[in-house]
Order: sequence, then C-alpha cells, then structure tokens
Amino acid sequence: MLYYEDIEVGTRQSFGRYEVEADAVRDFAEKFDPQPFHLSDEAAAKTHFGRISASGWHTCAMTMRMLVENMSVVEQAGLGSPGIDQLRWVKPVYPGDVLRCETEVIEKRRSKSRPDMGVFKSRGSTFNQDDVLVLEMVNMMMENHIMIGELMVSQSKMKQTVLIALMIQILRIIMFMILGNLI
Repeated sequence: MLYYEDIEVGTRQSFGRYEVEADAVRDFAEKFDPQPFHLSDEAAAKTHFGRISASGWHTCAMTMRMLVENMSVVEQAGLGSPGIDQLRWVKPVYPGDVLRCETEVIEKRRSKSRPDMGVFKSRGSTFNQDDVLVLEMVNMMMENHIMIGELMVSQSKMKQTVLIALMIQILRIIMFMILGNLI
C-alpha cells in the first residue's frame, strides 16, 4: 500500500497501453462531443485535423483509464482528486494511435484542514506510439497518512513500530506473570 509518506517529489512512472479504435472515437463523440471532425472522415478532411480525431475529452478518459489501471498495480491509499490545475491537448489523437502515460510528482504538502491527509501535485503526460506528446496536465491528488495513535510514520517504519509495540506487550505479559507468581 502506497501512503502519503511514501510519495517523493521527483518520482516518475511510465505505464499504460491504450489502442485508439475508430468505433470508440465515434461512439464517444456521438454521446459527449458531437463535432463533425470527431464523427466522420469526410468532415474532418475539411479541417486542420485532416481525418477523424478523438475528442480531447475522450483523450482525457483514455488517460484516466490508464491511470486507474496503474493504481490497481500499485495499491494506493488515495482519496481522490480536488481537480486539475492545467490541461492541454497538445496534438490530435487518431484512430490507430497507441497511447501511454508518464507521471512525475512535482509537489507535496500536508493538508491544512485534514491532518489525516496529504496532497500532492503530479504532472501527467500522454504520448502516442511515436513518443509525440498529445496531452499534458497538472493535477492534485489526496492521499491518506499512515497513522498509529497520534504518530504518523512511513510504511517502512510501520513494521518496526508494530514489532516494538508487540515486544512491549510481550514484556508486560512476562512482567505480570513474574509479579503475579510473587504475590
């Protein structure tokens, strides 16, 4: 489990693989962004896109899918996100593209209003199969702290703390047994 204390500024990850399909581009556009250049090659040919392209919101959804799949590989104590500070659709995404993600933790702080929570900012980048940047965003994530009583500790220290607490309990039992036999 990955907690706030385990997150370090500068940490980078590369992950994901998402194949963009023409039917999915059209389906998403029909439901959520029905602009002609997302629906037909003929309409798109008359624009700077040249051919049908995925909606930027569809690109966000495909990126989110890869992010969530990555979170299932590395279990996190995540509490969601209060939002995105920056979002840019840098280049069009086309059917046949294969997308992947990279993230970098760029900032980290404890929550002022919730002592059980930390907040970190991450720069997310989505690339196509030619390593061309197609989407870039900066978002905030909320993460749980590890808490034992009032003490917040990192995951690596947690094992030591549990062992120490266990040893103290064992010593108390031994002391009780010794003192109990003397009475």
